[in-house]
Amino acid sequence: MSDKTTSSLLYLDGVSVSFDGFKALNSLSFIVEPGELRAIIGPNGAGKTTMMDIITGKTRPDEGEVFFDGGKIDLTKKDEAEIAELGIGRKFQKPTVFESHTVWDNLELALNRKRGVFATLFYRLSAEDKARIEEILETIRLTGRKDDLAANLSHGQKQWLEIGMLLAQEPKLLLVDEPVAGMTDAETAETAVLLKEIAKTRSVVVVEHDMGFIRDLGVKVTCLAEGSVLAEGSIDFVSNDQKVIENYLGR
Repeated sequence: MSDKTTSSLLYLDGVSVSFDGFKALNSLSFIVEPGELRAIIGPNGAGKTTMMDIITGKTRPDEGEVFFDGGKIDLTKKDEAEIAELGIGRKFQKPTVFESHTVWDNLELALNRKRGVFATLFYRLSAEDKARIEEILETIRLTGRKDDLAANLSHGQKQWLEIGMLLAQEPKLLLVDEPVAGMTDAETAETAVLLKEIAKTRSVVVVEHDMGFIRDLGVKVTCLAEGSVLAEGSIDFVSNDQKVIENYLGR
């Protein structure tokens, strides 16, 4: 493993994958540092979802390297379940919460602990578990709704609850796909604050189209196009890049 991966949490180098002759990723290289919050933008078909599929083991690359945790773990040799256990959590665009359960129960079900049948049947929440759930509730702005059914939350609050369920699994890296789609302006602004708080203790990669939200995040932005990195830097730097304007912002 190359020396340059030793400090990075996630390291993709020269990753390519094709589906039926279409090159979804084309020699993509991408690095995320520990405790980094990164935004990913790009037109539809740019490879954003495929990149997350590769990182989480849903798709295998045709070529290239994908390493995690300072280069110690080759993700291309792991399956989806193993990768989730290593500490990579993924939130899809549509929230998937247990609507007939309370907010508290959703978080309790998601807690990172031994999941054998008997262990689950006879498990009693420890004081540590309760404190962790309370802490997550505070982070995701749902302390006052903890006894409410998830079905009764707003769309934005369901998104927050799902982020909380991922946090309960103690991921080192959180991949979040279009978290503010369908949110109110107030929820969108609050989500930027929430993700910045989460990134104080773990790495977060956010794929999003809402440029105002990305500006609120105030972080390094990577623009993908045709399966590789088109530009990388601050939102102002990327927004003023002629290639980005032509490929994405000008559309």
